[in-house]
Amino acid sequence: MKAVHEHEFEAAHGLPEALPAGEKVLWQGSPDWRVLAREVFHVRKLALYFGLLLVWRVVAAVSDGAGAGSALLGALPLAVLAAACLSMLCALGWLMGRTSVYTITGQRVVMRVGIVLTVTFNLPFTRIEAAALRKGRGGHGDIALSLARGDQIGYAHLWPHARPWHLKHTEPMLRALPEAQAVARLLSQALADAAARARPAPGLASNDATLAGPRRLPGRALAA
Repeated sequence: MKAVHEHEFEAAHGLPEALPAGEKVLWQGSPDWRVLAREVFHVRKLALYFGLLLVWRVVAAVSDGAGAGSALLGALPLAVLAAACLSMLCALGWLMGRTSVYTITGQRVVMRVGIVLTVTFNLPFTRIEAAALRKGRGGHGDIALSLARGDQIGYAHLWPHARPWHLKHTEPMLRALPEAQAVARLLSQALADAAARARPAPGLASNDATLAGPRRLPGRALAA
């Protein structure tokens, strides 16, 4: 795979270059930042952790003979620190949701990700072996893409748009999707249609048909 740094100009939203003639966008969307904050940065668990720390701090101060007012005042620095930490993580989730764009066409999945340095991953259907849906709450969910053996994207380059803990064979993941089940159905149908188009016509030997893969877009692309 060839790594190419992305330019800031986009010919179309979420795409580094206009699609080839005949290729259409079937779906485009972004992660829900609230779900990213909850599932990637674990803000709810951290809020519970800080809450327990604050209660313990106040109870310990009162047990040592401090008044209620003094105990609460003593816990104020920790409360400020907790609020700053949680706010920063929520802001990161919001930025990731705002800057990330997932695109499904009739021939590929394109992932434009990155807050400061934007990178595009071009994943032709010919290099996607399978797609798996993980359902979440409220209709949200994630879609993990299993790539063909030999195709590998660094986990650090993809994170958090990668299936958690799959480090040896990284799986790109469309994360925190609203109406994830509908998107999964659309992707499944697009993959099936692309596979049907790639089959040789009945009565022809496989070497009689020239099967051209989708034209490569700029970015970190898998070989088509």
